[in-house]
Amino acid sequence: MAKPIWLRKRISIENINAIRVEHILKDGALHTVCESALCPNISECFNQGTATFLILGDICTRNCRFCAIKKGRPNQVDPEEPKKVAKAVELLGLKYVVITSVTRDDLPKGGADKFRETILEIRKNNRETKIEVLIPDFKGDRDALEEVLSAFPDVLNHNIETVPSLYPIVRPMADFGRSLNILYWTKEYNSSIITKSGIMVGLGETEKELYSVFKMLTDVGCDIITIGQYLQPTKEHLPVKEYISPERFKEIEELAYKAGFKYVVSGPFVRSSYFAHKGYEKISEVKNK
Repeated sequence: MAKPIWLRKRISIENINAIRVEHILKDGALHTVCESALCPNISECFNQGTATFLILGDICTRNCRFCAIKKGRPNQVDPEEPKKVAKAVELLGLKYVVITSVTRDDLPKGGADKFRETILEIRKNNRETKIEVLIPDFKGDRDALEEVLSAFPDVLNHNIETVPSLYPIVRPMADFGRSLNILYWTKEYNSSIITKSGIMVGLGETEKELYSVFKMLTDVGCDIITIGQYLQPTKEHLPVKEYISPERFKEIEELAYKAGFKYVVSGPFVRSSYFAHKGYEKISEVKNK
């Protein structure tokens, strides 16, 4: 299926900010989800001096059929990684940072301790920096989640990715209810933490299914949702069933607001961390009124 014109985007990492980001990441032997997941927004974000850090290595223990991140047997976790990420945040002068990871089912509590350490290290020398964590499901381990939450990230993000009926083919090692619990438990632990999720469209979901998912997310207190087009990373990944037009994305955005979200980002190139600071700022404005 040929990509429509609205999905044609030039990727070019060429300005001084982008080169600086690349050098800082390389010097720290750090990974970004921007590179590992083949994000179409990489040039836009790097050119603005931003990046989403990928901790716990760059090899995932799961085999989701939509994701471009490498799968297999992961390497040992770098014990200095939290400090290296914190240093990169300082060097880049980031006011808002997103920390995510590959899924590490091989580690105790899925590596939750490293999320906590990374948050705490960032705050040592970057007290004003807002921190969003985009976490895996930790196999439904509430203690693991609470270890992350004990460091009080400003935003807790966990992507639902798709509708329940498509989980067996899209996320065969995940569970919809388990992912929903992550967001519910977060609000139960501390209702002031902003919660966020993301979903892909174009995999064969129906509007009725989308609205149902939106309602389930808002029912557990989810504040923000990102909605983007699924793009097939390689021929080995799931094929695209439908390319959603920008006009249709606007309709889906309205559907999400109708379901009760406080902030919605919907569009062909939208990804979970794309301009993530805007959602935080919007929710904070509402809270402070």
